[in-house]
Amino acid sequence: MELEGRSAGGVAGGPAAGPGRSPGETALLDGWLQRGVGRGAGGGEAGACRPPVRQDPDSGPDYEALPAGATVTTHMVAGAVAGILEHCVMYPIDCVKTRMQSLQPDPAARYRNVLEALWRIIRTEGLWRPMRGLNVTATGAGPAHALYFACYEKLKKTLSDVIHPGGNSHIANGAAGCVATLLHDAAMNPVEVIKQRMQMYNSPYHRVTDCVRAVWQNEGAGAFYRSYTTQLTMNVPFQAIHFMTYEFLQEHFNPQRRYNPSSHVLSGACAGAVAAAVTTPLDVCKTLLNTQESLALNSNITGHITGMASAFRTVYQVGGLTAYFRGVQARVIYQIPSTAIAWSVYEFFKYMITKRQEEWRAGK
Repeated sequence: MELEGRSAGGVAGGPAAGPGRSPGETALLDGWLQRGVGRGAGGGEAGACRPPVRQDPDSGPDYEALPAGATVTTHMVAGAVAGILEHCVMYPIDCVKTRMQSLQPDPAARYRNVLEALWRIIRTEGLWRPMRGLNVTATGAGPAHALYFACYEKLKKTLSDVIHPGGNSHIANGAAGCVATLLHDAAMNPVEVIKQRMQMYNSPYHRVTDCVRAVWQNEGAGAFYRSYTTQLTMNVPFQAIHFMTYEFLQEHFNPQRRYNPSSHVLSGACAGAVAAAVTTPLDVCKTLLNTQESLALNSNITGHITGMASAFRTVYQVGGLTAYFRGVQARVIYQIPSTAIAWSVYEFFKYMITKRQEEWRAGK
């Protein structure tokens, strides 16, 4: 081609315009040479005519396809930060949710709504009462969410490549969320037991160590995992619905899968609300298993409520069908900002960490 012959000559001899070369061609060659793309590895003409790779300056690094060897670490760090922030910010609402799920609460702990409950707890029990148990929750949330997000991202990609190569599979998203839940709940279940016992009205535990010691001595080590099967029964469908809804909404709000904070917040909030409302009866049973509420214990002949079937039966005996939806308002209100915070923080840190990795590699 005539342009190729002239371009090669221009590179070898410099950017000056040759015979028959148009001003546009000269400007194009000047741009290539200034960017250093006109020279090959040996400084000759091998790469002279290779045009620069065009890249959208606004696209940033492809954080959905992280560099090999850094993926797991990046997801674990971003997930740990997201989990800690989510639980810390929403902890007062979580305290209210636990109390509102009580089957037969003390008359002083009967609340009409979330705001009234929070105000009364602060006014009658002190400003920091809704935060009791936060330290153990933050300690457990870091590693639990690190495992959770890392496992989800790895399995989502692996299963999607098998089920729908080159595309997104809702089945893969749901399955990855279910498996990730197994690891998350294994780490968080003992924390949930301690946290919820410290959140209850008139709780005798003021320190985490007091609660751990009392549960261990009176009920044994198994008490920390008494609600594990119920937790999985609740969280497996919860996370399946959650992840499938989130990925479905991302396909509509963020089809290019770039870092888009507003889409992450909106998708996360909607996914959390839907999943929370559907799985509220299971959450009520989980709370009962964790707290072993005294009135419910009196209606159970075994002395301890163990297993999902026993919890479901006890809830119905004490409160009827409506008892399965105690605290649904607080649960949904908790999950909307909770999942929005988790996803937005997770995607932000995933994006920033990957961006720094790409900059570090480019500078080497």
